Amino acid sequence: MKKSCCFFAGLAWLASASADTPSTALPFTYSLNVRVRYEDVNQAGLTEAESFTVRTRLGLSAAPWHGWSALLEAENIAPIDGDRYSQAGLNPGGAGRAVVADPEGTELNQAWLAFANGQTVLTGGRQRLVFDNARFIGDSGWRQNMQTLDAITLQDQTLPQTTLTYSWLGRINRVFGDRHPQGYWQSNSHLLNASYAGFSPGTLTGYAYWLDFGGSAAAQSCATYGVSFTGATPLSGALKLTYRAEIATQSDSGDSPLHYHANYSALEIGAAAKAGAFTVGHEALGGGDGVGFKTPLATLHAFNGWADLFLTTPATGLRDTYAKAAMNLTSGYNLLAYYHWFATDRSGPDPGREFDAQVSRKFGTHVTALFKYADFQSTAAAYPKVRKFWAQVEFSY
Repeated sequence: MKKSCCFFAGLAWLASASADTPSTALPFTYSLNVRVRYEDVNQAGLTEAESFTVRTRLGLSAAPWHGWSALLEAENIAPIDGDRYSQAGLNPGGAGRAVVADPEGTELNQAWLAFANGQTVLTGGRQRLVFDNARFIGDSGWRQNMQTLDAITLQDQTLPQTTLTYSWLGRINRVFGDRHPQGYWQSNSHLLNASYAGFSPGTLTGYAYWLDFGGSAAAQSCATYGVSFTGATPLSGALKLTYRAEIATQSDSGDSPLHYHANYSALEIGAAAKAGAFTVGHEALGGGDGVGFKTPLATLHAFNGWADLFLTTPATGLRDTYAKAAMNLTSGYNLLAYYHWFATDRSGPDPGREFDAQVSRKFGTHVTALFKYADFQSTAAAYPKVRKFWAQVEFSY
């Protein structure tokens, strides 16, 4: 803890000192994010978990200088009572309680150096990556310790309405933190993503992700190829028709000990106006040769229910039919709600249904508060009933 305090103090000193540097020196700016969260988990078969954590993230960035820019960012997660919940098995005092994947600790979150030449940017170091809707490549930003990647990324936007991105991943820094056996994965992975926004109805994206992990994560190695189309079309006045369609195919790759082939598909359609939006959708993650479709680098909490019962796709696959409503309420409040009907992609009993709801509000430009609820009702013995509740305040500067 002493080392982490010194590190944060050093960043703060550099940030304050930069205000007094001569104009000819490289300017620095700092960022501060503090997120206070209470999470309550009731899961059948386990003792209730209560997590009260404070996440502090401090960053120091160098403004562009002759094409160069840089970022150094550290974060600390501090629980008020770390034994009121299981920190993914890291704390013996949390044995028998439900897991909340926010272990205490201090880490270097991001540290990268970038060079820009026209519309081409090369970034190397520990960085945050989010592709498309984060279904396959994301930062797991809901968790207190976000997922970052030790990577080299090349992005080019020279062609009109076109974005080409390539990334090589050397290490995956996961939400569990360095102290956890699964806190990081060694990697020799390649990501290729190309999108074109020149069509009036929407954006066409194609991608190929070759993931290769070592050690205990080898079974997560896979090759995924897919295409998506997303957009909106005016209907009348302020009302728009929104849509998204995506298909992908996946097989084992690299050091994977598995041999399988599975498919993915997603379809959404909805209506959006100033007052809110309503969407219905269906997502199918296939199961092939006894292996479910894998999404090891996704922002998983955003998909298949906030109760997080399906962070790993079941061997029989998963079908998620859902309805989503978003409303802009009075006094700046916003409502977001989901209802999910889950089924297996192949034979077997349906897992269950889930209701999710969130109310949020911004206070000024720096503070956001939210209340969030998830209720998974199991209809199969393999899945427990789960209820989760969150209360959170976040300050960003």
